[in-house]
Formats: sequence, structure tokens, C-alpha cells
Amino acid sequence: MSEHVAGLNRDQTLIFPETLEGYVDEENPVRFIDAFIGSLNLEKLGFTHSIPNDLGRPSYDPSDLLKLYIYGYLNQVRTSRKLENECHRNVEVMWIMKKLAPDFKTIADFRKDNVDCIKGVFKEFVKFCMGLDLYGAKYIAIDGVKFKAVNSLDRNFNRDKLSYRLKVIDERVSKYLGEMEALDKEEEKAQATRELEEKLKNIMKCKEKYTDLLRKLKESDLNEVSLTDPESRLMKNRGRIEPCYNSHVAVDDKNHLIVDYNVTNAPADNCQLSSIAKGAKETLGVEHLDAVTDKGFFNFMEIKECVDNGIVPYVPEQNRWGAGWVKKTGIPTREFSSDKFVYDKGTDTFLCPAGNRLEFSYLDHAHEKKMRVYRTDACFSCEFFLTKCTRYKRGRTVWRWEHAEVIEEMKLRMRLEPWKLKARKSIVEHPFGTIKRAFNQGYLLLKGLRKTTGEVGFT
Repeated sequence: MSEHVAGLNRDQTLIFPETLEGYVDEENPVRFIDAFIGSLNLEKLGFTHSIPNDLGRPSYDPSDLLKLYIYGYLNQVRTSRKLENECHRNVEVMWIMKKLAPDFKTIADFRKDNVDCIKGVFKEFVKFCMGLDLYGAKYIAIDGVKFKAVNSLDRNFNRDKLSYRLKVIDERVSKYLGEMEALDKEEEKAQATRELEEKLKNIMKCKEKYTDLLRKLKESDLNEVSLTDPESRLMKNRGRIEPCYNSHVAVDDKNHLIVDYNVTNAPADNCQLSSIAKGAKETLGVEHLDAVTDKGFFNFMEIKECVDNGIVPYVPEQNRWGAGWVKKTGIPTREFSSDKFVYDKGTDTFLCPAGNRLEFSYLDHAHEKKMRVYRTDACFSCEFFLTKCTRYKRGRTVWRWEHAEVIEEMKLRMRLEPWKLKARKSIVEHPFGTIKRAFNQGYLLLKGLRKTTGEVGFT
């Protein structure tokens, strides 16, 4: 008996299925991809070449190329050259493409030319899943994820980085000039002089380039510039700072399926809550929707926008005590921080920790919000004045947003329903783990905000 399982002789005649249909069983996912894409109206979704032209060489059907890309992203094959190879060796791809084998340029051009249409395909898939009752459509969790852009850290510059490099270049120029002056005109040293001249020529080219970049940054409102992908921005990603794009997703709690997504080059999340929540509500077609997210999304105006549009937000507030002047001076102390002042709606006053009442004084504006300002003359006789409560010689002031009741109602909801905040991670982190770990798609292949939005849609 043989020690190992023996394979067949390569010269032996084999009987394979006579048709491609025989290679793909009934439960194979490619059958679903084929049926779903075949049910879409690609002309309505805006895909190019949806209607064949009467003149010229026939084009590939966009539905075939769309099936190829969806299969590729599902199986961690994203580049056009690898997809071209799959068309020649992968039986599942042969089946779904009906033995078509477009070249890599055709495959790449399809993705480039139709990036704006992918969001529409995604929404059609959500509608299909809703028809199967896979969405609860009552409660969503929102979070952001960073995707590495096609831009290395060495090709991203801010003003400080450019200024430092220009300083280093000036030091090297002075060093090279000094060495050139010290050299004699002997044959050996003449060669060294020519080498220094070449180095000086190259470094002056770099100086000209960096000077031009620094000038453009100062003339614009930008704080940084990326040379390979100009729209990418520096963000913290997996413990590193690198050029990225920031994507936000809304995930339904029933089966952890994504409802809506967007892509932005803004590193912070605090201006994205209302847009992604309203997009999810519109996609689900409901009148009311609960939305929970982390404290990075906390923004007064964004929360008010959600409430005005029938969305019930659950957003923990960031603890800002200990920042700015408080960090430098230690005043006010923790027991006199602004959250320790209790508002009395009946009398429209604040009760301070020392037992004094602050009354309404005047209206003001701060950070584009209309604020009510409260003060009291009791500060001047208080034992904590200028020691623990405030450094301000005119006494302590407390600011209250004109729509502060929206935040207070949200805080009450979070106290009464703490399980919603605790469930957020288990709902929204699941798709991120699938994308980055299982699919290995934590980096982008396309450049520019518009194209990366389409690519994230495939993912």
C-alpha cells in the first residue's frame, strides 16, 4: 500500500463536464452575483455603454464587467491585471463572464469610468436585502474607518516639514560651497569639485520644488499637500500617521449589514453624523430611526440636525475639562467644572457647587451657535473666587446653547437605555473587521475623492 494519497497521471485522459454550467453548483455565490446584476437597469444607474453603439467596434456589456469586479472584491482580487488572469484560469470567472477575457486596460477603464454608479448599485442591493427582511430598520450604529491612500508619507508635506527641509538644504548648500572653495585645481580634486557641483545642482532643484510647494500652501487654506494623491490627508490609522481617506458607515443592528456609507478626506468625524444618518434613513425609507455612535461624532449642530429630521441620536459627550487654560492654571478645579453647574428650567438659572445662583445676563454667539450667558455678583464674596472656580476678575460665567434641551434629552435617553451604547461596538465594528482582516482591503487602489468613493462602494 502506498504511503501517500496518489494523484492522477497527467497524461491520463479525463472526462470533464461538457459545459461550463457543470462546473458551478447550485449553491455557488457566483449564481447570486449573476442573477442580481442581471436584474439591474444599468442604463438607469448611469453605466457607460449600457446601450450598444451602432458604429464602431462592439463594447463589452457593462453587466459582465460589473460581475467581474464584484466577484473580484468578494475574493480579494482587486487589481485589473489579476482580474484579467482570473478570466483565463478561474472556472467560476469563466462561468460568470461566459468565457469572455477582456484585457486589463478594459477592466481598469470600466472601474475608472463608472465610479459614480457604484453607490447606486449598493443602494439597489440594500433594497433587495430589505425585501428579504434582512434589515430591522429601527436602530443603526455609525462609525468611521480609515483607508490608506495611494500616497506615501514621504510625498506628503505640511508647512513645518517643508520649512525644515529647506533649512537642511540651506545648510548643505553652505557646506558644499565651503568644500568647493577649499579644493585646489589638481586633477584628483577637480573630479571631487565636479561631484560637488552635481550634488549642488540636484539639491537646488529640490529647494526650488519645496519653495514652490510652501508658497502654494501659504497662498491656499490648506495645511498640507500630497503629491501622488492630492486629495488625501494625514490621518491616524492603526497607530500610525499616514495619508488616508475617512469612510463612515451606518450599520443596521439586525444582521450587521451596512445601510449607507460615505467617504471624505476630513480626518475628524464630528461633522459627519447628520449626513450619514439622514442617508441611512432615506435608504431604509422610515419615518423614525435611532442612531448611536461614539463621542468622536459629538457636535451640537449635527445632533440638532438629526433630531429635526426624525433621527434619535445617542452620542456620548466628550469630556473637555482639563484642556486649554485649565491645563495650564488648574482653574477651575474638577469640582467647579461647567458640568457641575445645575440648570433650573423653572427659574432659568444655574446653581453653582458653592450654592449661589447665576442668572441670565445677555445673549452672545460662539462657534456659530447662539448662546445664553449667565452670571452672578455673589462671586466676589465667594471663598472660591480666583482660587478654584474662575480666574476671571469679573466673576464666573456659564454659557448655555439656545437648543441645550436637545442635548439634555439625549443624555437622559442614554441613562435610561445604556445597552444601546454598549451594543454599538458589536454592531458597527463587525463590518470593519471583515473589510480589513478577512478581505484585506484596508488600502485603496484608486486616487482622488471621487474615485475612492466608488472603490469603497465595491468593498
